[in-house]
Amino acid sequence: MRKKVLIIGGGFGGLATVRALKNADVDITLIDRTNHHLFQPLLYQVASASLSPGDVAVPIREVLRRQKNVRAVLGEATGIDTTARCVKVDDSIYDYDYLVVAVGAQTCYYGHAEWERYAPGLKTISDAIRIRENILTSFEKAEVTEDERERCKQMTFVVVGAGPVGVEMAGAIAELAKNCMCSDFRRINTSQARVILIEALDRILLAFDPRLSEKARQALEKMGVEVRLKSKITHIDDKGVWLGEELISTANVVWSAGISAPALTKSLGAETDRLGRVCVNPDLSIPGCPEAFVIGDASFSLSDGKPLPALAPVAIQQGKYVSTLIRTELPAGGRMPFVYHDKGFMAIIGRAKAVVQRGGFKLSGFWAWCAFLVVHVAVLVQFRNRYAVTAEWLWYYLGNRPGVRLVTGHQNPQDKGT
Repeated sequence: MRKKVLIIGGGFGGLATVRALKNADVDITLIDRTNHHLFQPLLYQVASASLSPGDVAVPIREVLRRQKNVRAVLGEATGIDTTARCVKVDDSIYDYDYLVVAVGAQTCYYGHAEWERYAPGLKTISDAIRIRENILTSFEKAEVTEDERERCKQMTFVVVGAGPVGVEMAGAIAELAKNCMCSDFRRINTSQARVILIEALDRILLAFDPRLSEKARQALEKMGVEVRLKSKITHIDDKGVWLGEELISTANVVWSAGISAPALTKSLGAETDRLGRVCVNPDLSIPGCPEAFVIGDASFSLSDGKPLPALAPVAIQQGKYVSTLIRTELPAGGRMPFVYHDKGFMAIIGRAKAVVQRGGFKLSGFWAWCAFLVVHVAVLVQFRNRYAVTAEWLWYYLGNRPGVRLVTGHQNPQDKGT
């Protein structure tokens, strides 16, 4: 009898597992609460009006249309019973012989969930569209208001967290305001917009070599981004961002300061770290359940004594590794531990500026940006997306023109609210 493989999550890890099992003698069910695979590394380009959602996402059914041993299910997994080997999805129950949990991560506000109302994270297409519309609507509000303080508030943009996403988002907003939209308005000068990047630690891009971090900081400041280090957020509300007694008055806050595992992982009954990630065995299985695996951002595992980073290459390699275990049906005692082959780190800063690090190799500036472009476009799932992204980027960078500046669900620009 063919084994049943149940995979939760159509992100990098889940999709890598499915595709690696293409010719295996198994029946696969892939469950995701959306109908698309999202290329998250370029999501900030959607949020900054450079790319459209269709350039960074592709329907899961389109990706898997030629793989006959997989069934895609649109639904949200709400509970996992490892004893009965089944998963509850909405009102249905799916049983399995092998389970792969690849649910990714969600934005973490460190006990301040109320801040999400004013400071959206950047994990989904909906998040990106919300941020894009907030940014564009703020410029529209600034154009019509007669209140100078309100104008300054609408033209101040704060990004919290200076990891790769925060750095990329701050640079993209600065490019949009200071280069792309300067001639679009009559009463405001968008180049006067303030873009502030806030980091609680003493440098940005902590995973990078300190010299690359410093080069990235200098590049951002040259673009007009205010980089504020050793600054801890104490409160966020409709007035803006509070750093102790200091208020930064703003109507636009983007949160990129942390991630945590989705609540679904709690139903596994396994030990988790402080961010809710499941502490897995060296073979990525759940302790006591050799047939159940957790991969990607939702898992906590070590490599050379250090936690594996929340990166797409990690999830992809883990998915391929788990697919090998499933295909060969290796028992727990005969499995070699997962070994991550470091692909390095990349972060784009702005127009023709980026930083790249892989082992002892370090690169910054234009050639790093070229490497970023090639690597990211090369791993997009569909050829159509690769072509579209390349064309859109060239249009954006060579012509100083953002690609998608549509506001579809905004408030009246004359409204004073955020």
